[in-house]
Amino acid sequence: MLRKFIDWFKPLPDAAEKITDPQEITKQYKRWRLRLFISAYIGYAMYYVTRQNLNPIAHVFKAETGITNDQFGLMVSISLIAYGIGKFVSGMLADKSNIRVFLAFGLMASSVINLFFGYLTSFFLLVLFWTLNQAFQSMGFPPISRIFAYWFSPKERASKWTLWASAHTVGISIAAIIAAAILKLMDVTPLIHWQYVFVLSGILGLITSFYILRSVTDTPASVGLPPVEEYTGCQQLVTKEANEGESYWTLLRKYVLTNKYIWILSVAFLCVYFVRYVTLSWAAIFLDTRELSKASIPLIFTLNPLVGALGGITAGILTSKVFGGRCTPSNVIYFVLLAISAYGFYLFAGPDHLFLTGFFIAALGFFVDGPQNLINVQISLLTTKESVAAACGFCGLFGYVGGFLAGSGASFILEHWGWAGVFNACIVSCVIGVLLVMTAWKKENRDISAAAK
Repeated sequence: MLRKFIDWFKPLPDAAEKITDPQEITKQYKRWRLRLFISAYIGYAMYYVTRQNLNPIAHVFKAETGITNDQFGLMVSISLIAYGIGKFVSGMLADKSNIRVFLAFGLMASSVINLFFGYLTSFFLLVLFWTLNQAFQSMGFPPISRIFAYWFSPKERASKWTLWASAHTVGISIAAIIAAAILKLMDVTPLIHWQYVFVLSGILGLITSFYILRSVTDTPASVGLPPVEEYTGCQQLVTKEANEGESYWTLLRKYVLTNKYIWILSVAFLCVYFVRYVTLSWAAIFLDTRELSKASIPLIFTLNPLVGALGGITAGILTSKVFGGRCTPSNVIYFVLLAISAYGFYLFAGPDHLFLTGFFIAALGFFVDGPQNLINVQISLLTTKESVAAACGFCGLFGYVGGFLAGSGASFILEHWGWAGVFNACIVSCVIGVLLVMTAWKKENRDISAAAK
């Protein structure tokens, strides 16, 4: 039984018959690219629905379960550690696995946990199963990074990646809308309970996981197509040397663990995620302390991911059309404006400034999505296709160290220096992020120039 389960994850073999007709190759590439992009988009959105549905009801969850701010922060932090470590481990496993099965299984397992999570009463069980949920959630991004590495050329990747990345903000929005609807219905009928936020998310996630199993394939070779480099005529910037051994650990060490730019950008990613998770994990509680109505908080919170989706897409367009494919200038601009948005949200959030409250929480989403997406694009271009999932997972590990700091770290700051300290920490994180991404400026210029020759 275990052997069959493991075999289920093995990469699909190359197709017995290769497609050689140029017109048919073009037709099949267009078909599979669209199909894979849509599946990755819907799938990742549902990953976020089953992962971020706690945040918009955090104030209700705390009141109903009786946990304190410290306990909530601890639960968030522990689960994010599991997600961060899981993302790196999942990246290594995904590099050697079937894209379709890997992507579907993580969502399936997470959805099952969602079905019963809201009915747990023990703090220990809440932490345990939310941590397990995050561990399964870590299986979402790595196989999708492989889709982009194997099916889209480097010159296409920034625009396609940032467009796809809006899926996570759509997922957060759906989670917030579900939460708002459930909380509103609770005021109308006693038949509706807050736990239904998790139950409905789990049902939608299960449906989507079966859709992924039917719609996704593995590499181009598995359906008889040539490599994307041959199809597009655009080579990967970093390729495995022809005489290099096939050891995956050799690739991991050479193209990920000893690559200084991957380390630098990963630490910058930590800074992005600190601000991101302060917003996602604490914004609802912060707005509650500013005396906004409990029903209005999820609605205002929805602006963050909705506008965030536009921010990520805009970053891709800015990078491709204005800066010639260079991510660093876009990252610098976004980090600076993200710091300003954090200050504005702290300063104006409250019932007396509803427009500014909505504006700045939306701006936080818009400007956090730029570097969050573009740093991953840069990472994918700094390594080989054979190690891209591990490289992105390694970067993701640092991101969720930032998430951990946004949990327990923000809780500690909140206790000692209040909300002003929390948002000042966000501003400092943005400044550090600017300094780090700027170190890759010359390297990126050299790579783009070399690729153009």
